[in-house]
Amino acid sequence: MVNRWGILMGKSFEELNKILDSGSKEEKIKNLESLTETTDSKIINKIISMLDDPDIEVRGEVFSVLVINENNISKFLIKNLNSESENIRGFLALILANRNNSEAISSIIKLTNDSSSLVRSCALGALGYLKADQASKAIHSCLSDTDLEVKKSALKAVIDIGDKIHPEEINEISKEIDDDLKKLLVLARQN
Repeated sequence: MVNRWGILMGKSFEELNKILDSGSKEEKIKNLESLTETTDSKIINKIISMLDDPDIEVRGEVFSVLVINENNISKFLIKNLNSESENIRGFLALILANRNNSEAISSIIKLTNDSSSLVRSCALGALGYLKADQASKAIHSCLSDTDLEVKKSALKAVIDIGDKIHPEEINEISKEIDDDLKKLLVLARQN
């Protein structure tokens, strides 16, 4: 257990680490729930690494734990935007946005050029959520991305930051279109 200052109570870090690595889904979630107030760097980095857990419920709990932790853990989150894991990079961008962490914007902008379409899409969602108008150029450049989901995320981010969409961008986007993209284009034209 962890007390309200994020100090392990009755468990060593090694014991906690073992549970988070190889415990059952229920054990992992129960232990994660007790870590919402931790400031311990080893524990925070372990929690972040679990954004790669094979179980979606565990990843969801990790997401929640990192969002609701009211301590200043931003430096750990931002540092891990450079992780080799696309799950960690993408989900951390969304976690930082949900924490309304505007100091992470420049780091999230870099992710709009990531090799992973999942990460690019998450980064665009985060930038839109943060109303990061300083990311306008990066967001607009993703309107011509090769991945349709990234294009949708870019268009949604354009709408969220209140930018105008240019006719040539509409032509580019319209080359590959589905119902969701059509709806977003209607919203973008209304901006």
